[in-house]
Amino acid sequence: MTTTAAAPVVERPAPDEHAPYYSKYTDLVPDGDVVEHMDRQARETIAFLRGIPSDLHDHRYAEGKWSIKEVIGHIADAERIFAYRALRIARGDQTPLASFDENLYVPAGEFGARAYGSLVDELESVRRATLAFFRSLTPEQARRRGVASSNEVSVRAIAYIIAGHVDHHVRILRERYLGQS
Repeated sequence: MTTTAAAPVVERPAPDEHAPYYSKYTDLVPDGDVVEHMDRQARETIAFLRGIPSDLHDHRYAEGKWSIKEVIGHIADAERIFAYRALRIARGDQTPLASFDENLYVPAGEFGARAYGSLVDELESVRRATLAFFRSLTPEQARRRGVASSNEVSVRAIAYIIAGHVDHHVRILRERYLGQS
């Protein structure tokens, strides 16, 4: 296999590159190469998820909240959708992209009926595809902007949203589901 030059660093987006709502995710991402963060995050997250005891896989920390399986399914679904948006925008597609309602997707995904390991494997595969895509971008492609959920967003902002979204949910899993600090 031939190696190529290192992928460009996908720089932190400016605040006007995403809807203010997404700051709760982008602010969680440390400075530096977001793609490298996503790579390290994938390894750490998958190891963390594989270490959750089997008797907790269907656990909900409160009535009406998602189970751990459902959280994993949600993370994979959301990452796929965000990466698809980034692909369309990076390729110059200016078609406005629709929003999605995670509260409809989770029950429709029927994640509770799936084997826990298959959900973790799927998330790992989704992240590998996401990393391959973001590593392929030129700096110009990473700065391209489009419209998703009726808001302007840049490709690089989507990378930060994806990374921060995972950090957000892992923190919730640790604190609310597992009682860790």
